[in-house]
Amino acid sequence: MILRDRRFATVVATLLVAGASLLSAQAPPPGRETSAASVASYTLDQSMPADPDVLIGGLPNGLRYYVRANAKPARRAELRLVVKAGSVLEDDDQQGLAHFVEHMEFEGTRHFPGQGIVEFLGSLGLSIGADANAATSYDDTQYTLRVPTDVPGVLDRALLVLEDWAGGATFDESAIERERGIVFSEWRMNLGADERIADKIRRVQLEGSRYADRPPIGKPDSIERARREQLVRYYRDWYRPDLMSVIVVGDIDRNAVAAMIRAHFSSLEAPSPERPRPFFDVPEHSGTKFAVVTDKETTATAVELSDLRPARNQGTVGGYRDIIRDQLFSGMLTGRLAELTQTGNPPFFRAVANRALFPTPRSRDEAALEALVASNGVTRGLDALVTEVQRVTRFGFTATELDRAKQAMMRDYERAVTESPDRESESRADEYTRNFLQSEALPTIWQELAFHRRFLPEITLNEMNALAADWFPTQNRLVIVAAPDASGVVLPDQARLESVVQAASGKRLEPYADGASDQKLVDAPPTRGSIVRTTTRGAGITEWTLSNGATVVLKPTTLRQDQILFRAIAPGGTSLASDADLIPARVADDVIPAGGVGRYSAVMLDRILAGTAAGVTPFISDTHEGMRGGSTPQDLETMFQLLYLRFTQPRADQRAFASMASQAKALLANQSASPEVVFNQTLDTILTRNSPRRQSETPATVEQWNLEKSLAFYQARFADASNFTFVFVGSFTVDAIKPLVETYIASLPATHTRESWRDLGIVPPTGVIEKTVEKGIAPKSEVAIVFSGPFTYDPAHRLAFDTMARVLQGRLFDTIRQELGGTYSITAIPAARKVPRPEYRIRIDWTCDPQRTSALVQRVFEEVEFVKKTTLSPNQMARLRDGLVRDYETNSQENGYVLDQIARRYEDGDSANVGDIDNVPARIAALTSDAIQQAAQTYLDARNYVKVTLMPEAK
Repeated sequence: MILRDRRFATVVATLLVAGASLLSAQAPPPGRETSAASVASYTLDQSMPADPDVLIGGLPNGLRYYVRANAKPARRAELRLVVKAGSVLEDDDQQGLAHFVEHMEFEGTRHFPGQGIVEFLGSLGLSIGADANAATSYDDTQYTLRVPTDVPGVLDRALLVLEDWAGGATFDESAIERERGIVFSEWRMNLGADERIADKIRRVQLEGSRYADRPPIGKPDSIERARREQLVRYYRDWYRPDLMSVIVVGDIDRNAVAAMIRAHFSSLEAPSPERPRPFFDVPEHSGTKFAVVTDKETTATAVELSDLRPARNQGTVGGYRDIIRDQLFSGMLTGRLAELTQTGNPPFFRAVANRALFPTPRSRDEAALEALVASNGVTRGLDALVTEVQRVTRFGFTATELDRAKQAMMRDYERAVTESPDRESESRADEYTRNFLQSEALPTIWQELAFHRRFLPEITLNEMNALAADWFPTQNRLVIVAAPDASGVVLPDQARLESVVQAASGKRLEPYADGASDQKLVDAPPTRGSIVRTTTRGAGITEWTLSNGATVVLKPTTLRQDQILFRAIAPGGTSLASDADLIPARVADDVIPAGGVGRYSAVMLDRILAGTAAGVTPFISDTHEGMRGGSTPQDLETMFQLLYLRFTQPRADQRAFASMASQAKALLANQSASPEVVFNQTLDTILTRNSPRRQSETPATVEQWNLEKSLAFYQARFADASNFTFVFVGSFTVDAIKPLVETYIASLPATHTRESWRDLGIVPPTGVIEKTVEKGIAPKSEVAIVFSGPFTYDPAHRLAFDTMARVLQGRLFDTIRQELGGTYSITAIPAARKVPRPEYRIRIDWTCDPQRTSALVQRVFEEVEFVKKTTLSPNQMARLRDGLVRDYETNSQENGYVLDQIARRYEDGDSANVGDIDNVPARIAALTSDAIQQAAQTYLDARNYVKVTLMPEAK
């Protein structure tokens, strides 16, 4: 911005000579001025400006609509129907039925009877879940539909679906009975320790409020008793235009879509008589309340200090300024808490401070401190949280902390402006949804930057320091402890918690001392290497061989203006570790980066990088090691410097290591109490034939961690740059990135040993293996069926395999969920890899009623056989191809996808064919029904699978 101002000063005379017409031509479009002066006239009590690019309108019946043209993703539109009606509006005999109504919207409407909506989606290669979904909360229900805009008539028909959701559900008796089982299945899927803990906390937080007795999922008896009259009554009372909004964002003609909305929704009428829409609150309470909630199956211990405060006014300029201050306060306090986690004996393992709109009700904000602690560390963690609040209250933040926070926030908004053309339609639709539901302001991102440029310089340290009392007053405070109900764990009672808060509030404290952060990552650049060979690979890909033997692959794109991603990869991984050193080796990529880099600790590194968007993360898998990360074009050299330091100057920090080890022990101490953990560990043990190289982490293995060995293994893996391939994708030019590559990659040390991975001989089991795990108190079963074995690894077979899994999952959805109501969700997830040998795996997974497990397993195998025996029709193949092409069109607009495709080819030793990454549509066009059927017959072998079933413990 400074450079921009100077440039303006040098040409001002020329502009004056050119005349008013030139000044007018160069003026930013409405809503795109970013100077503080452009928003200086707004008073704090004024409403925030609204984005002129979104058409906001209303119909005479009260319905509100938002329409916005948006190019990302191309040829797609995101549609929403948002209803200000949720579970809190249910009558006593309707508990859980707001959610039931949501389900019924997919089971027959005026223009889409029976399975008409599913058939409409299927005709476009779309499906329920990924492309059409809904969610019910306490105060609202939201429906989402994603459709192509390049197919004539589809957008109008999609709006017809929304019109029917708004007022045309038919509630057929047969559909109610069919959907009842699916609603039960969704309730059952969510059962477990997390649900029980959340329910207990909710009842404490919402005590005395209607929200406490209206969880959206409902109760089994209310679901069982639900009748058509009750569902229709809720639908008639609350699905009415004055409580609705229609949102359409995407590759559309804004005015044409607005006309469609008026045509589809103007005829909607409110019921007569109309029930007033009530609003509910949570009662205030004096002082501090305490609650300790436990569960035998939870695995972690957490402590939270929460205050419900009046909500900030999200629609006014003054409210926007308040939210800026809250974000600064949150970031600075969270930074202090994060520093405490780096001590040798930290009071907590992770902690965060935040203030945000409370969801139930939205008339409140929740200011909260949350910390993850050891099971015997509740009082120590609570003491630390209260102590840090008291430190801020008494002494405030430092000027350097505030400067860093302001700098980081300003850089975030400057990046957001650059990235605005790349913003996805879903993100914009989310924003309009929040505007409708909670009156969140809708300025342009340019206006937001302007307001930050106005407000950030004037926000003082004194007013920031005064926020501590506003966030955490002594009244209306709640302290919650959530922990395992485990033997040997003694939790504090209310009296003990209260004494901790009082003692921490009165202890003698010293002001916080902020360390210097005006340091350079690299004092002087390393001696530059060179590029010795350039190869053009096709698809706009350039390959360089460097003087140290490293390979660099470059794919400039224009997909996102402010994003550059990279991945570096080399063969080796933990397969090269001896059995004795395996445990330190497999945690090396966690414990070494936790220590920081070079001469900087992780805390100091965070301070130095404040305000930048650059990150580099090492990884070590079983067969490869490498690094991944990204940056903006402005921070690209910082990313390269981090990359260089991660290779050449890893930092082993004993205090950070001790903190990480103690955290791991605490988190793993009660993991065997979790049914889900035991279930998945059992499956993994079978699939790896109980290999000692694949054992799960436990408190006992953490005892074998060794920082010195981890560092030695890390250094060995990153000692030879000649073995690495570095892939860069994003917003750069080859010429601009060249000096950075020569300076920071070509200078990396290289031993030219050309190490590779070892094949450890861990192969999938053969034959049929079935095992039942009896664990857990919830009336819920989970089943996993895994087919695995050798694979023909090439693009054609991968496509046929992935498509077969898609067909199988669709078939299982239609039968196990839709026809039988046996589960809420059933998946068939494919995976294939080439190293150390070509293998495949496809996992079918679902939860269900334990009493129906055997019958559903049988039906799943019947459907597997059906897919193996069925030849897809030309119409089915056309739909499949349409869906695959649309997925590719969407995915290929993301740098991350492009990076994955390029890196995988080099990882698999197929760099010669990397130029064919753009040939996916041609491969899809060549895909045949026979290839899909052959994949099913080859890879779904009923003589070779593993089945693990989780059943509740016998009472």
